Amino acid sequence: MEAFSDGVIAIIITVMVLELRPPPSTDPAALRPLIPVFLSYVLSFVNLGIYWNNHHHLIQAIEHVNGRVLWANLHLLFWLSLFPFGTAWMGENNFALWPVAVYGIELLMAAIAYFILVRALLSLHGWHSTLAAALGSDFKGRISILIYVVAVALAFVNAWIAFAIYIFVAAIWFVPDRRIEKKLEH
Repeated sequence: MEAFSDGVIAIIITVMVLELRPPPSTDPAALRPLIPVFLSYVLSFVNLGIYWNNHHHLIQAIEHVNGRVLWANLHLLFWLSLFPFGTAWMGENNFALWPVAVYGIELLMAAIAYFILVRALLSLHGWHSTLAAALGSDFKGRISILIYVVAVALAFVNAWIAFAIYIFVAAIWFVPDRRIEKKLEH
């Protein structure tokens, strides 16, 4: 499961970077229109890195998987695989309302899918497992979903506010979750 997920995430990043097209001019001013595309790419790259990092922590804390876990993992990878589309649409349209809202929906659905994967793993390994002890109430996971719902709604008021909220959630998760590492050390 880990190797497959690593491969899918690597392909997603590759697809995203292939969307970065150099300008036809050698004038540095020709780069200016690419700033939104690059900012969208950076945010998506960071988000994929966060999912990859936390996915590894999950895998370190489990002993085995079952069909339910495999499907939950595939569900997460499905939503992550849509990041290149949302990233490109948002960047190429200068953070317009609908592209920012759709990107937020992708982020929301990936967060929900990750939450489902965690619950499937907890169900399989028990609520008294190392994983359960490490995650605790999973406040960050739950609050992220709520924040994404608010951000998507706010995209219809001001797309830049929604984009700023997407950055805020990434910042919350940017520092790797050390709870699992700490539990595994003991």
